[in-house]
Amino acid sequence: MTPAAVSSVVGALTAASGAAVAQSYDVLRAPMTQVGDVINSPDQALEVMDFEPAAKKALPPAHYGYLASGVDDDATLRANHEAFSDIRIRTRRLIDVRKIDTSVTIFGQTWGSPIALAPVSSQGAFHPEAESAVARAAKVQGHGMILSTVGSTSIEDVTKERGAPVWYMLYPTDDWAVTEALVKRAEAAGAPAIVLTVDRQGGRNTETLFEFRRDDKRDCKMCHAGGFKNEVSRKPMFDDLDVSKVTNLYGTGMTWAFVDRLRGLVKGKLVLKGIMTREDAAEALNHGVDAIIVSNHGGRAEESLMATIDALPEVVAAVDGKIPVLIDGGFRRGTDVIKALALGATAVCIGRPYCWGLAAFGQPGVEAVLKIMQREFETIMRQVGATKIAEITPEAVVRG
Repeated sequence: MTPAAVSSVVGALTAASGAAVAQSYDVLRAPMTQVGDVINSPDQALEVMDFEPAAKKALPPAHYGYLASGVDDDATLRANHEAFSDIRIRTRRLIDVRKIDTSVTIFGQTWGSPIALAPVSSQGAFHPEAESAVARAAKVQGHGMILSTVGSTSIEDVTKERGAPVWYMLYPTDDWAVTEALVKRAEAAGAPAIVLTVDRQGGRNTETLFEFRRDDKRDCKMCHAGGFKNEVSRKPMFDDLDVSKVTNLYGTGMTWAFVDRLRGLVKGKLVLKGIMTREDAAEALNHGVDAIIVSNHGGRAEESLMATIDALPEVVAAVDGKIPVLIDGGFRRGTDVIKALALGATAVCIGRPYCWGLAAFGQPGVEAVLKIMQREFETIMRQVGATKIAEITPEAVVRG
């Protein structure tokens, strides 16, 4: 055989071998649903995305649709995560990273990780133990937690399970007496921060949720009959409150004057969740806000196509280090977390991933999600040469 013929055969074999290896790798890393399988225990998960098909399998269609839905075409939901692909990480070498410290301190409270648990409503729809299971999982690994106004569990019970104070996310009802009662109860339970959500004023069109509801054949009247007031009154944070005058949870008429009034009521820290621009960040400073969470409600607030990670730099620049800036939206990997910290975030909040874990496996599922993301974060933290959070600087990332 001539050298040319040998070269041709070797080339063909190499190409075939490479294709086979690539195909095997694709199958290995494909979403579990693509290879005809769904994880049966948290230990089987390789990444947090492995929990989504398990959650889908475990939940009624409408409950999964609530988790899966963005608004309109879900483009902003997708943009939140896809935007991380435009940010590259600059790794460093020859730095001793045997010992690292991932803790962060915010408002005098130290969390073991910059990965916190975002507020998600009605977690009883995902698992009977709801926010209690989440709080216990957060306690195991020292993660911060924010409880929703319309959670399935009271702040007293969540605080007890967490073993430490949790932040309280406030939906601004249109009855000030109810709002005042919610704030006072949260602070009496030890909440160091009241987190006012400001990104739901315009309403929303959750088409994906509506599509899943079509496939749900259950009779849901027990939970959803009676309209808005009945649903609100069944939430434990509204126990013993007169909600007869409440017609809206999301503050459609809310202005900065409401923030001022709330600032006068809140004894602890006041945080605004839902800020996406430098203009609103600057206004937040002017109105005495203590921290900001860059958020578009997980792509569930508006179809802006503005990813939170893309909005983060201008918000960070506007506050100029005067107050902490947190962020949520689309975080699925430890590498996503370090990109946000490098761009100036103090901490990162995750929502859907831990709810997938909760829905599929309860507390062990939430623990596994947090453990995977923390492990990934520690790996990339070492690779950028950082031994503590303060050493994660803008030099760790580059665009494009």
